[in-house]
Amino acid sequence: QVRLAESGGGLVETGGSLRLSCAASGSGFSFETMGWYRQAPGKQRELVATWTTDGRSNYADSVQGRFFLSGDNAKNTVYLQMNSLNAEDTASYYCRMVNAGVLYWGQGTQVTVSS
Repeated sequence: QVRLAESGGGLVETGGSLRLSCAASGSGFSFETMGWYRQAPGKQRELVATWTTDGRSNYADSVQGRFFLSGDNAKNTVYLQMNSLNAEDTASYYCRMVNAGVLYWGQGTQVTVSS
């Protein structure tokens, strides 16, 4: 069983930055992909950025050049550095992992960007 715990959300002004963290706990990690999705009120959940184990990263066009993935293998943690935030980035952000063919989601962390 894998558990994902997000942190780092909050309220930030337009142009500001936040760093989200997703810590994975459990056993038997052999994840295929790990990354972040987001869902704004009234909208569908959408991909923000993901990693695959072959080292490829994939970013949504709307965050390309502003958001950056990084990770700490020793802590089983992936980070999402978010820069130049704007109102369109306001959403609940969810960590997502596919591990041994099973999909896991975190509980989400709220990011609110004020103008």
